[in-house]
Amino acid sequence: MNGNAELLNFIYQNSQMGVHTINQLMEISEDEEFKMHLASQYAEYQDIHKKAQDALNENGYDEKGIGALDKIKTYLMVNIQTLTDKSSSHIAEMLMVGSNMGIINAIKNLKKYSDAEPSIKVLMERLLKIEENNVQQLKKFL
Repeated sequence: MNGNAELLNFIYQNSQMGVHTINQLMEISEDEEFKMHLASQYAEYQDIHKKAQDALNENGYDEKGIGALDKIKTYLMVNIQTLTDKSSSHIAEMLMVGSNMGIINAIKNLKKYSDAEPSIKVLMERLLKIEENNVQQLKKFL
């Protein structure tokens, strides 16, 4: 697989994880203001996920989504971590940890695939900005 396909698949998988996790957390959260915030994040991840999928298809690359086992593990971890604490503060903290991991991986991948097509790097940079903005916006819910 070439660097363009690998970078696009990273964007695809990262945004897919965001879509799945936030969808699950919107059902768990009991705070309406926080749910509205989550819905906004969900829309951003959905948009970038669709753009990554379209770019993969346009370039003839296979989509390498998140595996079933990883989806199940994430689903179970979210349920376990929110079993006793469904507060917005706790969920915001969980999301901040995930977004910080996304920031680190985005920066690493931008460096690793510095020779990727400019349009793909722009999409990766947009995902990075989304992750950075999420961390900043979630601070008010801590």
